Amino acid sequence: MVHIALPESAINPAKALSKPGYFADTGIPALIREMMALGCTGGPKQMVAKIAGGSKIMDPKNVFNIGNRNILAIKKILWKYGVSPRSEDVGGTMSRTVTINAQTGKITLSSPGRADWSI
Repeated sequence: MVHIALPESAINPAKALSKPGYFADTGIPALIREMMALGCTGGPKQMVAKIAGGSKIMDPKNVFNIGNRNILAIKKILWKYGVSPRSEDVGGTMSRTVTINAQTGKITLSSPGRADWSI
């Protein structure tokens, strides 16, 4: 799992080196490399991607549009690797907490005031 905060690492190359998961353009390739190093067979095209997040929590007037920019950057990078997201729950104005069951691949999302749901 990668928790991306910003789409592009060019704004802080030093941070991208120390925390590649902070940026979409460094986090996704780092995750794929790590998965391959840990024995994922078949390459990225055999991997399953699920995307959650990208809401407008701290930018109600869409000044920076970080959530949408992150979603687009993630999809573009995944496409470059030949990976299509199997499912997603993105955008909107609510925060999400993500829980992953590594054995089953089930992703459970939760948000204050809402029942848990899966993607």
